[in-house]
Amino acid sequence: MDWRWLLTVPATEAEAVARLPRQRLLYARLRAAVLAGRLVAGTRLPASRELATELGLARNTVLWAYGQLTAEGVLRATRHGTWIAPVAPTTPAVTAPSPRRRPDAAAATPPDGLPPLSRRAQTLRGEEVEPALMPFALGMPDVADFPARAWRASLDRAWRQASARQLGYSPGGGEPVLRQALAGYLGASRGLPVRAEQVIVTAGTQAGLDLCARLLADAGDTAWVENPGYPAARAALALAGLQLHGVPVDGEGLAPTAADWARHRPRLVVVTPSHQFPTGAVMSLPRRLALIEQARTHGAWILEDDYDSEFRRGGALLPALLGLREQAPVIYAGTFSKTLFPGLRLGYLVVPPERAAAFAAAAAQALRPGQGIEQVALADFIVRGAYTTHLRRMRRRYALRRETLRACLLQSFGPHGAVVTGGEAGLHLTLWWRQGPADVALAQAALAQGVMARPLSRYALAPLHPPGVQGLVLGFGCAPQARIACAVERLLQAWQQVA
Repeated sequence: MDWRWLLTVPATEAEAVARLPRQRLLYARLRAAVLAGRLVAGTRLPASRELATELGLARNTVLWAYGQLTAEGVLRATRHGTWIAPVAPTTPAVTAPSPRRRPDAAAATPPDGLPPLSRRAQTLRGEEVEPALMPFALGMPDVADFPARAWRASLDRAWRQASARQLGYSPGGGEPVLRQALAGYLGASRGLPVRAEQVIVTAGTQAGLDLCARLLADAGDTAWVENPGYPAARAALALAGLQLHGVPVDGEGLAPTAADWARHRPRLVVVTPSHQFPTGAVMSLPRRLALIEQARTHGAWILEDDYDSEFRRGGALLPALLGLREQAPVIYAGTFSKTLFPGLRLGYLVVPPERAAAFAAAAAQALRPGQGIEQVALADFIVRGAYTTHLRRMRRRYALRRETLRACLLQSFGPHGAVVTGGEAGLHLTLWWRQGPADVALAQAALAQGVMARPLSRYALAPLHPPGVQGLVLGFGCAPQARIACAVERLLQAWQQVA
């Protein structure tokens, strides 16, 4: 038998193969031939010296390949030679499907031959990853103004005091010093009577959402989400097996009807009451109280995502849902992604005292938290006042950018009937219109102009109300003051191209 085919490879693979050592190439080609069924069980291979001569290789090269394949069970070496062991090929004969297989499994199998993902995963919509520092990108604070020197000093102190435990996994609820610092901060800034044991440190908001979805509801339960709302929250709930129900949002926030409570009884309600994402509405006090009472009546939990209330424009900040009523069924979620930098990946939950131990235990087992050094550094950063100093400075800067962007948008798009909402807090504004281009087409045209604008329709779980509304969500956190007018002008050029 002519064995020279072992070293003959398709032209498409020639470049990759050229970089392989000869022993690795021979090993890979023999293994592939066995698994593909080209060399069947019971076939005797040439002696190592014989094959080396035929292929023009050193005998040690063949011996290495034979030895590796024998160790893997692909070959079987005896006193009488080397043989192909019984190994199932990768392309077995077609057999009847197992009776336990789902009837739709064959139809759902992707063309690549791999099994499909779960039905939960198939319902998710892909979200684009934004260029982090492009004008009007969402979710990005001004990292150029981050107090790096003060942060490095806190990190240095954390490393000097680090213990062996802090280099491993963190305690389930987070580092005690950070939990204590957050309890103090929330008491001073939000008026929340929080004890340290109620604070559960997470690896960002998304980890907190995932933990709540799994601990507060069971697969098949109904979860309410805002429509339009935060796509990542929908993803966490859907991947936990929950059934999503979109509740419309108006100028006072989430606006459920009696029919919503009767026909779509929730187990979990996810809201952004301090600055609704993405419309910017602030939930009124009467509606906050009504939501708590209805949740109690229907046995539902409320997850209050307070993602950027630190950047309030002015006036009194409405109290958090968590502190409005005694024993309210509310979990409060916060993050440092908007106030410091997203890459820090630290957030927190505040849970009722009666559920704190269960959350801490679940976080330890399900999340395996780490970042012990960073948690200690963040606690130091908060306790020394560097965090509140940074917030005060950035509030002033963001307020100027917000007003500049609002004025430019109204000047450019007001004549087209567009309106701007969302200026009460946070780092984004929303531009709305009824008569004009489709928001997806406008966002694509804007990207070609070097401007990132997210279409409002991408945040909708169901059709927006009223019908026909279009919009763009525009972040100004990383938009320098001097570049806002120019960026809006390019956005207007994109509008004129697609209108």
